[in-house]
Amino acid sequence: MWPKSVVSKILGKRFGSNNFVADLSRADMETALAPEVPGLEQLSSYYDTKSLLDHRKETHNYKIFVSTWNVGGFAPGDDLSIEDWLDIRDNPCNIYVLGFQEAVPLKFSTVLGSENPTIQAKWNAVIGKSLNRTGHKQDKFHCIMSKQMVGILVTIWVPSELLACISHPSASCVGCGVMGYLGNKGSVTVRFELHGTSFCFVCTHLASGNRQADHILRNSNAAEILSRTSFPGGPSLHSSRKILDHDRVILLGDLNYQISLPEATTRSLVERSEWNKLLEHDQLKAELGNGRVLQGWQEGRIDFVPTYKYCPNSDVYYGTGHENSKGGRRRAPAWCDRIIWRGEGLKQHLYTRGESKLSDHRPVKAIFTTQVGVLLKLEGLRSFFTSQSFEQIKNVSADEISYSVARRAFKFLSVD
Repeated sequence: MWPKSVVSKILGKRFGSNNFVADLSRADMETALAPEVPGLEQLSSYYDTKSLLDHRKETHNYKIFVSTWNVGGFAPGDDLSIEDWLDIRDNPCNIYVLGFQEAVPLKFSTVLGSENPTIQAKWNAVIGKSLNRTGHKQDKFHCIMSKQMVGILVTIWVPSELLACISHPSASCVGCGVMGYLGNKGSVTVRFELHGTSFCFVCTHLASGNRQADHILRNSNAAEILSRTSFPGGPSLHSSRKILDHDRVILLGDLNYQISLPEATTRSLVERSEWNKLLEHDQLKAELGNGRVLQGWQEGRIDFVPTYKYCPNSDVYYGTGHENSKGGRRRAPAWCDRIIWRGEGLKQHLYTRGESKLSDHRPVKAIFTTQVGVLLKLEGLRSFFTSQSFEQIKNVSADEISYSVARRAFKFLSVD
């Protein structure tokens, strides 16, 4: 018999849920932001007939910060600072999405044991402290979603002013590791709607290995994640259930794709900084280009040096010194850490790497802008209601609104 913890990990990761960490509970958010939903008659007293039936849209622009980092099982120390990485003073964004791999060491006890919330709490404390540092002019940032599966952790932060615009948050975990289901490899995917436009962020850690056919296993992992990720239905009938159902999708993580060259050739080109020649043999670019994985997805131009694999606390790539004699696995430099996307309405403005020496990977970040359509009549009501209450109003049918307004108009005309 398998231990209960193993069975629960296999079965529990197969379906989406609303079980995630956030700054505020749903009840607290509702109480803090707005009173209960008024009836349709009360709505008609706020707005006249014309405004209630106005279905025109205006466009809102938002900036999204996305980062991925394999931290090699190291917990953040008290002296770790990520303020320069977030760059909130000079390049502030509206939404911050940070994904981590190997947030805990990938050993037997962490893969098969219960999830430990301590590491998640430590990373969220570091992120929250940096985003809300005294002196920033931005509104206070809140963690609206944070979800961990073994070493894969994703956390999303937005300012207070956006809380009432967010609806239908959900998370889904897919394990692709041991036995094809455990979470030493796989994905943690989170989704929500912003003004009715659906966003999905897929934080992944795909199969490792630098043998000739290992990239096929990575392709298989990606296909499994797309097919097995599923979200519970929300109050809205159009709630997205699968990754590809969403309007905007960003995938980030340690995808582990290598460079299809002999190790000696790869190291020689790295030493000569011939990045373009290396990228011509990058596995992920080849697989994307040939449609063998994630067909229709996009990646920005890579103009940064390979992010893996470094000696600890060093700028030296592993395999260039005496460490080879210790029998460790050889790993040629590669762009393992990537951010790609799909969906109209996303434009990438930044794609770069950081220089933290915390692990054998360097972090990678991207900044996107996105346009979101907002119904004018709904935007006018937003300040009165919580996101959940706002969703209930949004789902009132046009016939119901028309009926209520017509009754009001009839009463007004009858007075004469």
